[in-house]
Amino acid sequence: MVPATALSVHPLAHRHQQHPARRGLEPRRRITMLSRQNPEADAAAGTTPLYLGIDFGTSGARYALIDRQGAIHSEGKRPYSPVGDAAGWASSWRAALFQLIDDIPPTLRPSISAISIDGTSATTLIVDSETGELLAGPFLYNESFPDALPAVASIAPANHTVCSGTSTLCKLVSWWNAAGGGGAAVLMHQSDWLLWLLHGQYGVSDYNNALKVGYDPEAGAYPSWLASQPYAPMLPSVRAPGDPIAAVRDDVCSQYGLSKECVVCTGTTDSIAAFLAARTTGPGKAVTSLGSTLAIKLVSKVRVDDARFGVYSHRLDDAWLVGGASNTGGAVLRQLFTDDQLVALSRSIDPAAASPLDYYPLPRKGERFPVSDPDMAPRLQPRPDSDAEYLHGILESIARIEAKGYNLLRELGATAVEEVFTAGGGAQNNKWTAIRERVLGVPVRKAEQTEAAYGAALLALKGADRRAGVAS
Repeated sequence: MVPATALSVHPLAHRHQQHPARRGLEPRRRITMLSRQNPEADAAAGTTPLYLGIDFGTSGARYALIDRQGAIHSEGKRPYSPVGDAAGWASSWRAALFQLIDDIPPTLRPSISAISIDGTSATTLIVDSETGELLAGPFLYNESFPDALPAVASIAPANHTVCSGTSTLCKLVSWWNAAGGGGAAVLMHQSDWLLWLLHGQYGVSDYNNALKVGYDPEAGAYPSWLASQPYAPMLPSVRAPGDPIAAVRDDVCSQYGLSKECVVCTGTTDSIAAFLAARTTGPGKAVTSLGSTLAIKLVSKVRVDDARFGVYSHRLDDAWLVGGASNTGGAVLRQLFTDDQLVALSRSIDPAAASPLDYYPLPRKGERFPVSDPDMAPRLQPRPDSDAEYLHGILESIARIEAKGYNLLRELGATAVEEVFTAGGGAQNNKWTAIRERVLGVPVRKAEQTEAAYGAALLALKGADRRAGVAS
């Protein structure tokens, strides 16, 4: 059931009327008061503290509820309800959020100690911080605003992450130019807004989501070229992912049976949450996601950013998560073979033997990484008589693109890859894993956990630990 309070986009319009970037969030006193939780006492009472992560992906939302050891106590998913216009996305996300909380077994809800949410990178909303009203958006992650590019390029360093029409900053600048001013408006990323529905504090974000609006995670501040702009007051205050913000609102606690000591923590992007789910954070460790496309993320001691190749770095505690995404991947395979064919043909492949076929499998024209060429055409010829040989050549060619991606990151200065964990549907194909291990020259294995919701739950666990640190 969707709560009555969730049907309004401004349930706390009169409780938080100042922008937190201008007045401070003041969560410390409240969090300290709420951090009296005693795990030993909980264990004696027969309850185990649990940590809730919710993932808002492109097609639906999922939750995972874990304990301190990482065991999953409950999980579930909800599709988004149909939307008629852009504003309808916000209503659909809000409904999914509270439906998922309602899906959690009532006996487990009182044990939830902390909550975190991930959302799609660069999905943006503009909200009135005096009324809670949605002023514009949501602007989705893949919506481009080329009209703002000249203005953004004129202030940002060359090849900066914001110099893309889909960046959060381009969306903000485009709206600002059209609206003619901001007033009490505040920018929120998707996960910021969803978390706000739970805690009620305006303008709080994390440094993963804020990267594409121009935040400098190395300096821990907005750069001067951005802070001097007239729309700078709209920018959210930025914290580390998993930082405790405030307790869950009283009305949400009452309606869903959550503990009043449950704290809401800052979130992250969906791709970062999926990486966190693999629970590998040492330099040289990487996660390749083999879904419709191929995306790689590598833990590096060195930050690497180069918009020419679609490469940018997220901060990962004291290290950097460097990545890029190619258009090759599972979408090409599905154009050529059914799932049953992929399984059957893979049995005939000898992964120890290199395929002589040299392809560049793309679903359509255009590549972004490790080659940036919007006009690159797919190369899937010549096709041998044997379908198994053809599949072998395609799988090997995708592995070569993956290897080229990791080599490019090293050439740009990132730490060399030492071990790769695999997420996505491609992780199920053991023959492909063996091919990739040979081509990459490093150990390759399937990640035990791959769901972004699990990674968000790990952030909630981190937030609970940070809250305990605040109290000490």
